[in-house]
Amino acid sequence: MMIYKFPKLRALITRVFAEMRWYTIVLTLLFYGVSSWVLLSIAGETALTQPTDFIYWLVVTGSTVGYGDLSPVTDTGKYLVSFYIIPLGLTIFALVLGRTATWVSNQWQKGARGLKSLDLEDHILVLGWNGHRTIRLLNLLIRERASIEDDPTIVLCVRADITNPLPGQIEFVKVATFSNDVDMDRACVDKARVVLMDNPEDDLTMTTALYCSQRNPNAQMVAYFNDESLVGLLQKHCPNVECTPSVAVEMLAKSAFDPGSSLLHHDLLDVYDGQAQYSVSIPKELTPIKVERIFEHLKRHYRATLIGVSKSDTKLNIMVNPDLDLTLYPNDKIFYIAEKRIMNIRWQEFLEA
Repeated sequence: MMIYKFPKLRALITRVFAEMRWYTIVLTLLFYGVSSWVLLSIAGETALTQPTDFIYWLVVTGSTVGYGDLSPVTDTGKYLVSFYIIPLGLTIFALVLGRTATWVSNQWQKGARGLKSLDLEDHILVLGWNGHRTIRLLNLLIRERASIEDDPTIVLCVRADITNPLPGQIEFVKVATFSNDVDMDRACVDKARVVLMDNPEDDLTMTTALYCSQRNPNAQMVAYFNDESLVGLLQKHCPNVECTPSVAVEMLAKSAFDPGSSLLHHDLLDVYDGQAQYSVSIPKELTPIKVERIFEHLKRHYRATLIGVSKSDTKLNIMVNPDLDLTLYPNDKIFYIAEKRIMNIRWQEFLEA
């Protein structure tokens, strides 16, 4: 082929395409198309220079598919196709296809390595990496997500040198620090609905919670601490952050005097099997209602047990085993135990009971 007889020309074209941008592709294809049309017109190939037929024929011929329904009829046209249109078209087609495949692969790799910026809102953002514990957390979130209607996106944001542990199920972002605006903007921290913080080091969790509370004060935030002494310090500065200390020691002590307590607590947290704990807010359109009525209706019609309530005017304050005479209002939250999350609660029936 002609291009391979000129090493310098081949090297020039190869270098251009190796560093090509999208505008290079467009200009190259435009030059190839215009030059082919001009040369075919000079050769007298009128049947091949009609706009629609020309585009169709050039793509089929340049890619060497060659259906054969259109072909040159003049000697000059045949030489032109043999020594210019097919060799140059095949070279351009191969380089463009290879470059496109490389670009697609790089984009996928960037996503897997967490190097892409996200454009999300109302998502669940998990900050930190604790190996298998984080994997379990993500799997639990994915399972819980399936039981609600809006199906929020789950995003894992880490500093560790890993790739996306659950590709196709979660989004993934890798950052240098959890307190840098540029890095955290890639994870859309200011638009997240929920921010979960779980790091191997409590001091890192502390600084992350302080930063996220400032960037997104309206988000639901939960931070896990190994050292319970830090909980009070964080809540003093960030009362909107729900702190979850390790309860392993407490569960051991409780089981010593009340055997089976640790199994009970584990069952209430496990969404895979048995009864689990859930929560729901009382809708705005519902009139004030007594705890007794909710307790009875949940048990009788939904096989669920009310265990606690949270008033909307007292943030992060839960009343366990509330009095039956307590009155609840719209936006108050109830916590209950059930086999699975209750979907589409018929609240009006609570008033009619």
